[in-house]
Amino acid sequence: MLFALEKVERHAVMNTLGRLLPMTWAEVHAHSGLNWEQIHSLSGPSGQTLYSLRANQKIRLVGWREGNVLRLLSIHPDHDSAYSR
Repeated sequence: MLFALEKVERHAVMNTLGRLLPMTWAEVHAHSGLNWEQIHSLSGPSGQTLYSLRANQKIRLVGWREGNVLRLLSIHPDHDSAYSR
């Protein structure tokens, strides 16, 4: 999915992922620009609680927490598509 994005969109995703690396979970949750939020309407492949975060105004990333790791499930170029199958 990452390589299907336009170059500018890929850079936005990569910049967001790079920004996440040094952050604690408390910082991720509190960062208003990331807009970390639980997706109540969906669950992960094994029933995990899914969360979305903003890569830019248009793109959302969806994944789940596994200890100190964010498991990225999908990238949504259309913001609204992150909340439905």
